[in-house]
Amino acid sequence: MTRPTKAWKAIALAGVAALALAACGSSDDTASDTSESALPKGDGTLTIGTLLPQTGSLAFLGPPEFAGVDLAAKEINAAGGVLDKDVVVVDGDSGDTSTNIASQTVDRLLSEDADTIVGAASSAVTLTVIDKIVGAGVVQFSPANTSIKLSTYPDEGLYFRTAPADTFQGAVLGNQVAEDGNATAAVLALQDAYGEGLAKTFGDAFSEAGGTVTETIIYDPKAADYAADVAKIAATNPDAVALIGFDESAKIVAELIKQGIGPQTKKLYLVDGNLSNTLFKDLPAGTMNGTKGTTPGAAAPEDFRASLLEVDPALTDFSYAAESYDAVNLIALAAQAAGSDNGLAIAAKLVEVSEGGEKCSNFADCKELLDDGKDIDYEGVSGPCDLAENGDPKKATMGIYQYGADNKFSSTAIKYVTGDVPDGS
Repeated sequence: MTRPTKAWKAIALAGVAALALAACGSSDDTASDTSESALPKGDGTLTIGTLLPQTGSLAFLGPPEFAGVDLAAKEINAAGGVLDKDVVVVDGDSGDTSTNIASQTVDRLLSEDADTIVGAASSAVTLTVIDKIVGAGVVQFSPANTSIKLSTYPDEGLYFRTAPADTFQGAVLGNQVAEDGNATAAVLALQDAYGEGLAKTFGDAFSEAGGTVTETIIYDPKAADYAADVAKIAATNPDAVALIGFDESAKIVAELIKQGIGPQTKKLYLVDGNLSNTLFKDLPAGTMNGTKGTTPGAAAPEDFRASLLEVDPALTDFSYAAESYDAVNLIALAAQAAGSDNGLAIAAKLVEVSEGGEKCSNFADCKELLDDGKDIDYEGVSGPCDLAENGDPKKATMGIYQYGADNKFSSTAIKYVTGDVPDGS
């Protein structure tokens, strides 16, 4: 079969987006037909493009995300593929918001007939390309976006994510900082949708837990230095500092130390954007000892980590590998359930395969259930994968990690928190 033309997609997009939303509703809603025969057909080969960081401020997150995608595709193809054909993965770099790399990558992926695009890692990057992707009738599925703005973005029913909105991470981190006995905390957050949104949800949660936010500084991640920003924080003499950023966090921690409020003086808390085993490797041994940070995801089984290392033996971090793996599996299962690799058809089935049916945890088992005519509920490595109508996870798990004397955090969290994701709308 031939892929629908762009003109056809433009005409059909509004109607099929409504179809996708209807698929998220109850089984009693019969206004729209999401049966296989009613869904648009593709060319028979599921093509997944990646829009993940090979360069830029989140490049350190790229390797585990690419590994998660590649591992899922490898297992899917070993199980017979989707619609009896191998899944094709076309890699692409997202860069960051200081470049136009993401837009160029999306243009290339669309020209290569990507049915879905996995990424971006950065919420701010996604906001620069989401209109182009969904406007082409292609699913965008991020393993790492957490900005609250994306919960209500007008995405034509074609945007999904396995990472929870920062209403959840902010609540978990705020409660943890208060639980650790800190009466006051200051916030340093980068200036973008992710940083500003997480700063607010953290502040709200910490305040509700009885703490006081002494200062919130929204900084320019491309600033030449952060001396003035850190000085404002230092002047408030907080018990703790929450640092919400990307790879510039290494420079900020160095400045915190210089001004006497480093992690050995004040309790330091990080988030998923800067929780890394590579960012702080050049600091003196023991500098990060005791620092805590949050990142989405349940405890990854050892065999899953081992499989990732077979894909990429150089991995040092595993952040968002599970979410990337789960995103690809959900996409593949939705295509299988739809009987089509077309992005619009996949969107119409994504919520359906994520909840409410017979539980299964890998593509092969889930595919067998689908082939038997059963509804499925894919349970991911990253935790619950139930998707809401807006494409957000309904439930999530957040790990709280702690750094040791080697300036690295343990691969096992000191605590995992699982719960409903607060509505980001």
